[in-house]
Amino acid sequence: MTAVEEIAARIPDGACVALPPDYSMPAMAVVRLLVLQKRKNLRLLGVPVLGMCADLLIGAGCVAEVETSAVSLGEAGLAPRFTEAVEKSEIRVRDATCPAIHTALQATEKGVPFMPLRGVIGSDLVRERGDWVVVENPMKKMGSDPILLVPAISPDVALFHARWADEAGNVWIGRRRELATIAHAARATYVTFEEMRAGDMLEDELLAPGVVSAVYVTAIARAPHGAWPLGIAGVYDIDDAHLAHYAKAARTREGFQRYLDEFVCTPEKNSSPASSPA
Repeated sequence: MTAVEEIAARIPDGACVALPPDYSMPAMAVVRLLVLQKRKNLRLLGVPVLGMCADLLIGAGCVAEVETSAVSLGEAGLAPRFTEAVEKSEIRVRDATCPAIHTALQATEKGVPFMPLRGVIGSDLVRERGDWVVVENPMKKMGSDPILLVPAISPDVALFHARWADEAGNVWIGRRRELATIAHAARATYVTFEEMRAGDMLEDELLAPGVVSAVYVTAIARAPHGAWPLGIAGVYDIDDAHLAHYAKAARTREGFQRYLDEFVCTPEKNSSPASSPA
């Protein structure tokens, strides 16, 4: 158990940070602190896509590289700071697919250097990704049967939010199993959470299937509304008005800076749904 500020401080410049999509409990409270702490040269891994977290970090100059299947703000449209950074070659982008990212993380989970994958062969991605290798299926006795080998990915940091943590250090993620995958694959896992539960959730038959064991969690920190302006199922919804406001403001560097000044650099407005624009 630690503070949100301490979690942000533990993520060094240049770290490979695995982040969930906007709909899967991102740790926005920590992301804002990374902006305030002026982190540099981060390498973001979208599991499997990225959204507002990445756009904030990119716009603030914290990111050198992104590996993901997509970056967008969902119904709010394109991620404007990501789009401009790509157009101006300010960051490196490693294109992937959702299955490829999940497969690469699962390889690390299983302790193997790569995993086979179908469905990507024949696409431009295979040509562009020098680290992906197409080989003949060694299990097939006759005829050609090419298969793609995707190297394992082991992020330096997995970072996400959770509804609950307990006194044993476990965190509950419910159906968001991609969070378990990145926790298993990452060298360090940092989790912010909404509420503390007494006891050990792994001893509860109903809660245990949605729990990430403390074995895979490096540190936790309580952060009420720590996913805002994004949401937590059953607790609070995505703040669509705020997300739309951000998407509009971030179309220009000047608008993005005004957003940072108001909603990131102002402590009383950077973590509460009440701070949404009218």
